[in-house]
Amino acid sequence: MLKKIIIKTLDFYKNLISPYLPRSCRFYPTCSSYTKEAVIEYGVLEGVWKGIKRISKCNPCCQGGYDPITKEKE
Repeated sequence: MLKKIIIKTLDFYKNLISPYLPRSCRFYPTCSSYTKEAVIEYGVLEGVWKGIKRISKCNPCCQGGYDPITKEKE
């Protein structure tokens, strides 16, 4: 249930808010897409945490670039 709410919120942002803002994400996939993929792949807690860490890196001091979701080795 919570997973669906988070995914719908990210979709809402991506489709209805983000198009009206200047492009500022330094990464591919974008931070919202990365967070959505992380929530789907890892679940709510770990996915949101990964999204927060990613968003905190998305600033002028970071070069950015290609940064996909990767499965961590156990």
